Amino acid sequence: MVNTTQPTADLSPAPTVKKIQDERLREVSLVTRIMRRPELGALAGLILVAIFFASTADPSMFTLAGIMNILSPAAQLGILAIAAALLMIGGEFDLSIGSMVAFTGLVFGAFITLSGWSLLLAIAATLVVAAVLGGLNGQLVIRTRLPSFIVTLAFLFILRGLSLVGLKWATGGSTQMRGIGDQAGEGIIRELFSGVAFEGAFSWLAANDIIAKFPNGTPTVTGVPVSIVWFVGFALLATWVLLRTRAGNWIFAAGGDPNAARNSGVPVDRVKTALFMLTAAAAALVAILTVLDAGSTDARRGFQKEFEAIIAAVIGGCLLTGGYGSAIGAFFGAIIFGMVSIGLTYTRFDSDWFQVFLGAMLLLAVLFNNFIRRKVTGER
Repeated sequence: MVNTTQPTADLSPAPTVKKIQDERLREVSLVTRIMRRPELGALAGLILVAIFFASTADPSMFTLAGIMNILSPAAQLGILAIAAALLMIGGEFDLSIGSMVAFTGLVFGAFITLSGWSLLLAIAATLVVAAVLGGLNGQLVIRTRLPSFIVTLAFLFILRGLSLVGLKWATGGSTQMRGIGDQAGEGIIRELFSGVAFEGAFSWLAANDIIAKFPNGTPTVTGVPVSIVWFVGFALLATWVLLRTRAGNWIFAAGGDPNAARNSGVPVDRVKTALFMLTAAAAALVAILTVLDAGSTDARRGFQKEFEAIIAAVIGGCLLTGGYGSAIGAFFGAIIFGMVSIGLTYTRFDSDWFQVFLGAMLLLAVLFNNFIRRKVTGER
C-alpha cells in the first residue's frame, strides 16, 4: 500500500541567532573612559594634597616662586619615575637607577675634569655608557631568566660601590668631585642642561606687572629651571609613544602577556632591553642636570631615588605585574612627591612626617586604583 500523505511544511519560526558584539567596539560613556585611565588615582591624590596644603600651609607656597620650589625636586624625580613607569608597564623594574645617577655623575665628571673633553662629547659619552649598562641589565634578565628585582638589586650595590671607589681614585681620597661646573664652560650646550629657561619671557611678565618683581624691576622668579622643561618634555614624549605608536602597543603587550606577545610577532626581548637602556639613560640625564647645576658630584647622589621613582610610578597607576600604567600618571606622582616634600616646610608640621605622608599616599593610591579598576572591568 502506497502512502500518499504529503509532508506538511514546518511553519514554526526559525531560531534567532544572537549577535555577539565585540566589547572593543562597544561604546562607553565619558565617565567610564575617564575611570579606566590609570592616572586617575594620581590626579585625585594631587588634588587632595593640594587642598590639604592650601588649607594648612603658608600662602607663599602657591606663589610662582613656591611652585618652582615644588617642581624642581619633582622634575628630577619625575624623569626617573617616567622611565621607571615605562619599564614597569613592560613587565620589569629597575632598582639600580639611584646608583646609576651617582655612577654616571662620576663618569660625566671624569670626562670633564680628567679627560678634558668638551661638554657635548662628555654628555654624549655619558649617555652611551649608561645605555650600555642598562642594556647589560636587560640582557642579564632575559638570558638568565632571573627576576629583574634580583639583577638590578645586585647592580644597585655594584654601581654604588664603583661610585665610591671611583671617586676616591679620581680625587685622591675624597668622595666628592668638585670643579666640574667651572671646567664645563659656557655656551648653548650648557644652557640646555643647566640654569633657567625663558628668562626673556619672565622679564617681560615682570615689566608688565603680571608676575612679582623686586623694587629694581628684576622678577622674583627669573625663569623655569631647565630640569622642569626636560621633565615636561619627557612626559609628553613618553605619553605620545605609549598611546600613539606601535612601540607603545609593544610595551603594553610585553608587560601584559609576553608569550602571547611573542606569538603575535612582538619583539619582546628587544622591547625590554630598550626599556632598560632608556631607564639608565634617564638616570644619566638626571646626573648631568644635577652635576651641572651643583658644579660637583658625590657618591651619595641619587640615594634611594630608585624607591622614590617606583613609588611615584605606582601612585601614577602602574602595576608591579606589568601591562598597565601611564607616563602622565608618573608625572602626577612625582609632583605629589615634590609637593609633600617641600610643602611640609611651609606648614607647622615637622618635616620628618614626609615619609609618613608619602607611604600613606602610596597605599591610598593603590587601593583607589584597584577599586576603580575592579568597578569598571568587573574584576573580583
